[in-house]
Amino acid sequence: MASMNKRRSSTRRSDNPAVEWPTAILTLFCYGAWLATGFLLWPSHPLLALAVLPFILALQSSIMHEVLHGHPTRNARFNEAFVFLPIGMVWPFRRFKTIHLRHHADERLTDPLDDPESYYQALWMHEELPRTMKFLLRINNTMVGRCVLGPWLSSVGFFIDDAKQIAAGDKAIRKAWLLHAIGLAIVVPIVTFGFGIPLWLYILVPVWLGQSLISIRTYAEHQWSEHPEGRTVIVERSPLSFLFLNNNLHFVHHKSPTIAWYRLPKLFRERREEWLRMNNGYAYPNYFAMLKAHAFKAKEPIVHPVLRRTPEPGRAFKPRVRARNVNGLGTAPVPAEPPKE
Repeated sequence: MASMNKRRSSTRRSDNPAVEWPTAILTLFCYGAWLATGFLLWPSHPLLALAVLPFILALQSSIMHEVLHGHPTRNARFNEAFVFLPIGMVWPFRRFKTIHLRHHADERLTDPLDDPESYYQALWMHEELPRTMKFLLRINNTMVGRCVLGPWLSSVGFFIDDAKQIAAGDKAIRKAWLLHAIGLAIVVPIVTFGFGIPLWLYILVPVWLGQSLISIRTYAEHQWSEHPEGRTVIVERSPLSFLFLNNNLHFVHHKSPTIAWYRLPKLFRERREEWLRMNNGYAYPNYFAMLKAHAFKAKEPIVHPVLRRTPEPGRAFKPRVRARNVNGLGTAPVPAEPPKE
């Protein structure tokens, strides 16, 4: 373990150039492909354009993830400019960045009270939900359900929760959405007047399917385990690896979050057995194997295996973190420690 940490530290020092050109060029390619598909392909082959656009939007989402981890340059503001145009429309970059970096506290992974990207819920949170919402969450815990229904549950719930926090006076969230609105003020006219794609169609096909493609990756990224390192998956190979910027090797990314996407496969191959041993063998050979096992069967329960106990009545409550989870539900309060005698 010490040798791995030493090698990882050395990798960080030697492999962080001032500009990571593969990422910079890929970003320009992504936006160029978006413009070319809309301006050139849509007028003559609209069905083909609608089939291509979801992959472009999913790639842009993967690039956003890369950017929030400090790529492709050492300047955070300059990096943000790379993904300023929100062609995927749903997620404000700064909100995505805040939530995702909180998620990278590996010792808190999957805890619905501390990990804002957890799909689990505490028992008392789940019991308070309407029956319809419980039914939708059961569907959402299957792989097909996550890809079809998940984008709507997460984005609508996220918007409602952020709107409440803005109304409560959260200036950081308000600024993130203001910047997002400025980006949308550029993207929406390009889509509707430049491309000529009706906005409703753009949302119902490219945006929805783009998020569905990303849901393939996120569906089984994490599970509860007594050992934090056993909570993050490795999907060894997939034709979707490029679309996900190799984040199918998710455990490797969590252990080396500053390493650029194009270096992850080599890092994994060099010490494959060591990586699989470290994450307690939580791995799939590919996403098709995951689909066969969990297409219509939930992989994990909705209620977190540890947070099943209903809090005692009459105790004080306080939130652990200001966040929301991916089910579109705000972080629930947790019991405060009783006062010491």
